[in-house]
Amino acid sequence: MTQAEDMVAQIEALGVKLAEAKTSITNRFIGQERVVDLTLTALLCGGHGLLIGLPGLGKTRLVETLSTVMGLDGNRVQFTPDLMPADILGSEVLDTAEDGSRAFRFVEGPVFCQLLMADEINRASPRTQSALLQAMQEKTVTVAGQDRTLGIPFHVLATQNPIEQEGTYPLPEAQLDRFLVQIDVAYPDRQTERDIILATTGDSDGQANQVFTTQELLDAQRLLRRMPVGESVVEMILDLVRAFRPHEEGASQQVQDTVAWGPGPRASQALMLAVRARALLDGRLAPSAEDVIDMARPVLSHRMALNFAARARGDSLQDLIEQTATRLTGAKAAA
Repeated sequence: MTQAEDMVAQIEALGVKLAEAKTSITNRFIGQERVVDLTLTALLCGGHGLLIGLPGLGKTRLVETLSTVMGLDGNRVQFTPDLMPADILGSEVLDTAEDGSRAFRFVEGPVFCQLLMADEINRASPRTQSALLQAMQEKTVTVAGQDRTLGIPFHVLATQNPIEQEGTYPLPEAQLDRFLVQIDVAYPDRQTERDIILATTGDSDGQANQVFTTQELLDAQRLLRRMPVGESVVEMILDLVRAFRPHEEGASQQVQDTVAWGPGPRASQALMLAVRARALLDGRLAPSAEDVIDMARPVLSHRMALNFAARARGDSLQDLIEQTATRLTGAKAAA
């Protein structure tokens, strides 16, 4: 078997396993297939996800289910205004031995896991939010001058309430950029909501089964990075990300009039990984231009901001992303 044939076989086998994982997840998290795909995308890419949705839409249930299905050691932290960095990272305590000698011992915080749920992350102060900056980027934390390695792999799935802003602290741009995707959790449709109430108000609840082991997830993350990406897809990713930088040469007048600041190179990296994950989840061997369009909104929407005039007009960042992606695709097809 050639190297190419071996990769094809591995990708096809992973696609089957991912389909099994999605089925197991939907036993407990009913409907919302798009949300499930995006959270799996974050894990397959080795990244983090920011879930934005109203209370009661199943965000906590989803993360708990993912922890089980993907074979990850998970912890949950409820972010509150009085939460301190040590409550997340851990701290050193002074122990006294039987002989009277004393020594410091490090007590690990909940961040020492493989899947951390940061519930309502914007309710904690910026000082506490910053405790996750190093952890999310470098997969290590520094406590008392010593670097300590986190779980392998390490993922953060954070939640936010999109409407209740009193007593919250918006995440800084540097931290938002560390989330691979923004996952919007909307209300379920009528049939899905019917299925939810029937499944969750009886005397039994849906069960999720472990499908992946930690090593299998790590292998899947490495395989994803080896997937081929066509030159046309690479060029489209670059065109799309650079199109939203208002001071970039060639930026449209609409972007110049609407966008305060655009996405950086980390957005291009995230989009390159995300389109591969979407192809995997769809059972394909390589990503296409349609994958770039589909992943543009979750990858870019939290990495850019509207200017004051655009906010006053009530412009939508999501609409701008979709319109620009569609326009670029049409221009590529015409060329």
